[in-house]
Amino acid sequence: MHFAYPPRKNSNPPPFRPRSSATPMIRRSRLKIIAIGALLFFGLVYLLFGGRRPDPYHEHVPSGNPSVVLVTVIDPSEANSAYLDTIKENRERYAARHGYQAMVVNAQDYDTQGAPKSWAKIFSMRHALSKYPDSKFIWYLDQDAYIMDPSKSLDDQVTNAKKLESLMIKDYPVVPPDSIIKTFSHLRGENIDLIVSQDKEGLVHKSVVIRNGEWAKFFIETWFDPMYRSYNFQKAERHALEHIVQWHPTILSKLALVPQRTLASYSQSSLGDQYQEGDFVVVFAGCTQNGQQSCQTESSHYWERMKKAFGMP
Repeated sequence: MHFAYPPRKNSNPPPFRPRSSATPMIRRSRLKIIAIGALLFFGLVYLLFGGRRPDPYHEHVPSGNPSVVLVTVIDPSEANSAYLDTIKENRERYAARHGYQAMVVNAQDYDTQGAPKSWAKIFSMRHALSKYPDSKFIWYLDQDAYIMDPSKSLDDQVTNAKKLESLMIKDYPVVPPDSIIKTFSHLRGENIDLIVSQDKEGLVHKSVVIRNGEWAKFFIETWFDPMYRSYNFQKAERHALEHIVQWHPTILSKLALVPQRTLASYSQSSLGDQYQEGDFVVVFAGCTQNGQQSCQTESSHYWERMKKAFGMP
């Protein structure tokens, strides 16, 4: 059997020609573009669907339950228990009527660290924000005051944005009569987080409304600053409030100044707008601990009217 011999290689092979490098370079460039595109695509998918993580520092948005915490600090060393009982009953009855939370606390429970005991009001507001983090508003009302018209909710008076906007006193000296710092003229009701009124001398710190939230915490901590407590302002926390409002634009930009009788009519006209029948609140401004002008004596002029308004026996 004969097998064919394999063909012999040509003894004269063609001359060697190196392969062109253009084709592999093009391929590598395309592969690089494809790889980068794939990375971008999967990175985008990760960010959209798999990369979101809850921010541990996100702002807590209050649910609004309760809608209002009504805070009052009572001081047994300044008034007898019978009078203080009327204050507590006034707050609790009003809060119950509107579904609010009354928070009546003792001034002795707060260590003001050498500062006047009146600073306890800021401690109490700080306490309320911590105890009721889902509240919508904090309303601080001083001990020496009665809510006189229980039919009016706080929303009816000031916290409804449209109502508030109709009341706001704009482009007006923060501290009368001629402070060069004035309330902003462009603010809307929904932008406001601090609502106060003004008497003949300055801001009324005895009835203050604060919208709960991160700004409220900032404001309270600023007012609460140990430097202000130790500064020895002539009128303690009142002058501290006027200072921070005038020199901190972040606070002024959230402030609404409203007519005094909206939140704090006075029992005496010498210091500010006097109470008139039908007003929301009466404040016994300037009352003393004892004597003819004591807070208990001053309140007695309004006790029967207040009882009737609340339907109390």
